[in-house]
This record gives sequence, C-alpha cells and structure tokens, in this order.
Amino acid sequence: MATAKMYTMDGRELGPVELNDAIFDREMNHTLVRDVAVALRNAKRQGNAETKVRSEVSGGGKKPYRQKGTGNARHGSTREPQMRGGGVVFGPHKRSYRQAVPVRSKRQALCCLLSDRVRTETLCVLDALEIKAPKTKPFVEMLGLVAPEGRKTLFVTADVNKNVILSSRNIPKVSVCTASDLNALDVLDAVRVVVVRDALPKLEERLI
Repeated sequence: MATAKMYTMDGRELGPVELNDAIFDREMNHTLVRDVAVALRNAKRQGNAETKVRSEVSGGGKKPYRQKGTGNARHGSTREPQMRGGGVVFGPHKRSYRQAVPVRSKRQALCCLLSDRVRTETLCVLDALEIKAPKTKPFVEMLGLVAPEGRKTLFVTADVNKNVILSSRNIPKVSVCTASDLNALDVLDAVRVVVVRDALPKLEERLI
C-alpha cells in the first residue's frame, strides 16, 4: 500500500495517509513519460514563425535589366529567391505542433510520475488548504513549514480556489493546479508536489 506523509498548515505531521495503489504505486515507464512530455510541450508552441515567399515580397515588378547583352545571368525580378531582398523558398510557415496522444497514455504517464514522487518522498498530503483572504504572507508561512524553501512546489487542489491562486501567484517557484487540470508536465516541472487531501478523490475519479 502506497503511503505519504500528511501535514497541517502549521507544519504538524499527522502521520502517513494511505494512497490508492492504482495511481500512486505504478512502475515507471520512461519511454511513455518522455513521449507524453514532448507532446505536451509541443502543444504549447505558438508555431507562428513566418517567412515571405516571392509573391508576398513587395517590389520586383520591373525586370532589373535587359535579357541579353549585359553578360549577367537573366533575371525577371529583383524579388526572386536567389536575389538579395527576395522571397524565401523553403522558410518556416505558420503551423501547429500538436501531436495526437491517447488520453489513456496521458493518464498512465501522470500515474507513473505521481508514483515516482511517492517513492522518492517528494510528494506529501496537506490536510486542508484554507486561505480566508487573498494574502501572500500566510501562504508563505505555510509553504515554509510544509515544503522546503527555494524548491519548485506544485499544489494540487480539488477545485479552483480564488484566494489560494491570488495568494500564491506572486511567490516564485510556486504553482497551483486543480486535480482535473493536472498533467504530467506539471509534475515534471516541480521538485515538490503537495496534494490537498480533498483532491485525492478527484484524482481517483479521473485516473482510475
């Protein structure tokens, strides 16, 4: 049975909490995790690189010089690809970098990473995360007691909590994500993962 340490907001350890083995006790599949991570990163690319072809470059309507008698190669426009200031033949154009990844593969990769965090003891459970007002100071105090300072920390909540988001957005190396939006890339980018206790049923409902 997979277990993780559970803390309160004031840093008290409540003892180990049992986790669902179907999510938190999976064998690591490095190839699957790598493929899913690459696909998720590619989906974030804007893909807006654009070069102009010959028809899009302004100018070049007049023949630069006569066809014969100059000793030079014949040219019909100053905007031909081989001319300075001309169009680009095989340059980049707007495109989408998205890759089709099965939902099952995304879920399996996320389970592999969560299981790895449990085995390396870099995942813990927070009994409750209650921020009464959007204040940064209480969140920083809680962070210092629950997670090591200076490390990238990911908080996984059950639902969108406006006070939590507003309180943490100015803190460097801290991110907040809901259980329904959590993906493998979020876990990879974090050194420490803190799962709020009421988010565990949400993860089980989504990943099992």
